[in-house]
Amino acid sequence: MRENARRKAEAGRVAFALAGAPAHVRNLFLGVDTIVVKDGIVLSKPGNESDARRMLSRLQGARHEVLSGLCLASSDGLEVVSSCRTEVEFAPMSGPELDWYLSTGEYSDKAGAYGIQGLASLFVKEIEGCYFNVVGLPVRTLYEALSKLNVPVAGLRTGQGGADR
Repeated sequence: MRENARRKAEAGRVAFALAGAPAHVRNLFLGVDTIVVKDGIVLSKPGNESDARRMLSRLQGARHEVLSGLCLASSDGLEVVSSCRTEVEFAPMSGPELDWYLSTGEYSDKAGAYGIQGLASLFVKEIEGCYFNVVGLPVRTLYEALSKLNVPVAGLRTGQGGADR
């Protein structure tokens, strides 16, 4: 996941350079990759509803880890690679609850087949660590990376975001 985050940041840096970005401006590129791990098995994004059902059945009534790799790279060649870990405990889900959640489609394109910031929050019993990591962007880890690159937060401006690749 750290290497995937690094590749995402590098892809942004390369694309920006190819687009003719001005060399005198220091730009930052962020890559983040989040995975869900249960009993040593990585639960990535589900391919379909059946895959999502299998993942959620494994997670319900138990604890799992959410791990994110983060890479913050600058146009002047500096980068910080870091990671964040959060534990999440799901409450048991009844068959009808699982069917209902799957019917919403919210699981699509989500590591572990759930979005904690959405309807799946109903089933989160406990969280230990960074909530934002589970959402997909460990904010404190990002702040620490910005600090390591001596980037004052007050001076940040956002630009066009990239796609999740």
